[in-house]
Parts: sequence; structure tokens; C-alpha cells
Amino acid sequence: MVSDSTGETLMTVARAATAQYEDVQAIEHVYPLMRTLRQLDKAIAEIENTPGIVLYTLVDAELAERLERASRALGIPCVNILSPVFSVFQSYLNVQLTGRVGGQHALDAEYFHRIDALNFTMMHDDGQIPDNLDEADVVLLGVSRTSKTPTCIYLANRGIKAANIPIVPEIRLPYQLFEVRRAMVVAVIASVERIQQVRQNRILSLNAANFANESYVDRRAIAAEIAATRKLCAERGWPVIDVTRRSIEETAAEIMSLYRTHKNALERPPTP
Repeated sequence: MVSDSTGETLMTVARAATAQYEDVQAIEHVYPLMRTLRQLDKAIAEIENTPGIVLYTLVDAELAERLERASRALGIPCVNILSPVFSVFQSYLNVQLTGRVGGQHALDAEYFHRIDALNFTMMHDDGQIPDNLDEADVVLLGVSRTSKTPTCIYLANRGIKAANIPIVPEIRLPYQLFEVRRAMVVAVIASVERIQQVRQNRILSLNAANFANESYVDRRAIAAEIAATRKLCAERGWPVIDVTRRSIEETAAEIMSLYRTHKNALERPPTP
């Protein structure tokens, strides 16, 4: 994967493609920030030593042609993954490429909005600073080990201010949660088996052999936590997402879809 920017686009595409092939374990060689012929030639030398499919995003035509020639000489496939998309855009919009390297990483208003969302999310992790919960876009509830924090961080990287609050037996939820009007409250749950397994692994990773709270990994206690979460959300009209078989990305996508509907409802003028 050869890029004149961070290489994130290439890695996303490559991993999406390789995921469709069972029993295939990809070995990734990433060459980001390739912006001179000297840098590119070093990458080509390494590709020659460990050949494989070459995917690239290079705006500079000279660099792209150099990589294409080298790949042909080595007899390996070489694909500009953005070329078909650029062609469609140019044909449909009748505009020319700007040739701007790393344009999606510009320090514009959207970028700083994402940074602001990330700062907010980190400050409101695990129930911290509940006083201004209604400044959040999303408030995520869930019992322990349902991936609340990584899901919120993913949302923040999409510009969504996300706070998360743990649901812990015998600990009262902050009263501010029940006063939110602007923020969307959503809960995540998982199967008893999944939560039990993750919690057991968590205890092992902490070397907590003498962990005192046995109910933390007890199946009946976990089932009761899940039931209490479902009951609370049913009473309050909050949506619930089962994350048992979902990746963090899939969970976040579902939350963003719910949030768009919630936001549109807030912005809709009241019916006379």
C-alpha cells in the first residue's frame, strides 16, 4: 500500500477486500507519505524483495507512473484505487482534479469540530462530569464490558459528541440523565455469554485472581443487569442496541442512523 498521505484510505479498502476471502491472512506493507521519487524508489526496492499486490493513492502523475512501470517490470498487479472514482466525478461534474495531497485531512472547520467532539467524549467517559450531559449529541448507556468507550471514541471521530454512563447494580444513575432534552440517549446490551466471557478475560488480564465481586461474572447477575437495562429503556422510550455480534463500527453506524432521525425530529417545527 503506497500513499502520498496517511494510507488510511488504502488500509480501509484493502481490509474490506481481504475480509471477503476465508482462510486468508494478509501481510500488509504500508508506505505512507511517499512524495518524492527518492522516497518512492526505496519503497519499490522493498516491494521487489517482498512482492505482492500493489495498491496505491498517488496524486503526482510522475510518481504514479514510476510505480506502475516498476510493478509491470516485476510482473505484479498495481491498482490506483481512486482512479475509477475520479473518472466518474470528472465525467459527471465536468471538473478537473485539484491534485491536492491529503485533501481529506485539511485543518478546516469540520476537522476542529471533530477535535472538539473528541475532547468532549474523553471528558465524559464512564459517567464523568454529568452536569452538562445535554450538551452531548449522544449519551450511551450500558452495563460493564459492552464497548461503550471505544464506540464513543469512534463516534467522536465522526464529529459526534458522545458521553457514556455505566449501568452498575445498586448505583443510582445521575439525575442529570433524566433531564436531557437535546441529547439522544441510547443503550447497548449483549448476550449473557458474551458479557461473561469478556468480563472473565478482563479479570484475567488484570491478574485479579482474588476478585471479590463474584456477581460480576455470575450468569444470573449479568442476566439481571441486562433485564434492568431493557426495563429502564422501555420506560423512558430509549432505543436499545444488541452488540453481541456487532463490531464497534457497526454499532456506531446504527447509533449515527438513530441520531440523524433524532436530530431531524428536534429541528422539525412543531405542528400547529
